[in-house]
Amino acid sequence: MTEPVQQQINIELGEKEAEGIYSNLAIITHSPAEFVIDFTRVLPGVPKAKVHARIIMTPQHTRMLLAALKDNIEKYERKFGEIKNVGEGDADHVLGFQPQTKPGRVN
Repeated sequence: MTEPVQQQINIELGEKEAEGIYSNLAIITHSPAEFVIDFTRVLPGVPKAKVHARIIMTPQHTRMLLAALKDNIEKYERKFGEIKNVGEGDADHVLGFQPQTKPGRVN
């Protein structure tokens, strides 16, 4: 069998895209033909969140993205240690939003 020929792709990164967009929430929906990932950011005390980016992918490309994320998370954790989810590990060093402890009080 012959091995597939790898194609080299030059990717251009524009100035605006290079700045990036911060997101702390991704909403994922799908149909038989595609996955839609909406990236938004939730802020404390703000009841409404705006979608800042929407990515639409085929199911095959979504599976490839999942594999690439898994691979990169494993590499990250080998280098920097395990990524803890909110509520796991050291309670003094929790990242992200905290649930309200008393009505009307924001942490």
